Amino acid sequence: MKTDVHPRPGERRFGAVNWLGLWTLTEKETRRFLKVSAQTIVAPVLTNLMFLLVFSVALGGREITVEGKPVAFAEFMAAGLVMMAILQNAFANASSSILIAKIQGNIVDVLMPPLSPSELTVAFAIGGLTRGAVVAVASWATLSLGAWAAGAAPLGVAHLSAILYYGLSAALAMALLGILGGIWAEKFDHLALVTNFLIIPLTFLSGTFYSVSLLPEPWHTVSHLNPIFYAIDGFRYGVIGAHEGNLLAGALFLCALNLVLALVCWIAFRRGWRMKA
Repeated sequence: MKTDVHPRPGERRFGAVNWLGLWTLTEKETRRFLKVSAQTIVAPVLTNLMFLLVFSVALGGREITVEGKPVAFAEFMAAGLVMMAILQNAFANASSSILIAKIQGNIVDVLMPPLSPSELTVAFAIGGLTRGAVVAVASWATLSLGAWAAGAAPLGVAHLSAILYYGLSAALAMALLGILGGIWAEKFDHLALVTNFLIIPLTFLSGTFYSVSLLPEPWHTVSHLNPIFYAIDGFRYGVIGAHEGNLLAGALFLCALNLVLALVCWIAFRRGWRMKA
């Protein structure tokens, strides 16, 4: 008697991956932001360039000391602005995609195909990570010119491994957080709450525009509890070769955060929380 080793139609084996579905959803998430590149890529790059030029003019080419190393403020700030662009755009891509699909009623197009919770999580996360990476490259080139125009050296590469690890880890964390934000939100006002009261405060209080060593207690200690501080500090270390926090603690912090967020996203998709009628 022969045993049927092939799965029945619609049935999936344990551990099997729907590579075609995963690729299709990932491609859809990437094309979605590329089609409106003026809004998703050009706008954040120009915003960060304005930040750099305004602060550089206001401070008049001042230098800042990081780990005993003098660094031009324009270069110090440009590195932080690149990371800020990564964080905000990775979050925006995943959160807006899910929320818009829910509002328009076509979220069923994502839930009906044979995609597992893991595949949904990976596809949306890669979409957010990709947008963060594209904006990062565009911001790097533009802000390098801005730093040069402000009298500082263009952005360099002191430690490529740190740039890649902290850049990708931070983008992944914000993309996963964006997935949760999009699932939780029922209208754009809800998503604005997450952005205005969580993402932006953590970003602006992470040392993007200043050195956290200048903060008095207890704010200096509190800043080291902010995961975005470690993301920016580690990325900046890769650019200028100096850091303010513990690089190993930051790397482990981001790794643990990604694992937790990925698990929560998987649970939310598996249960259909706030997505199924």
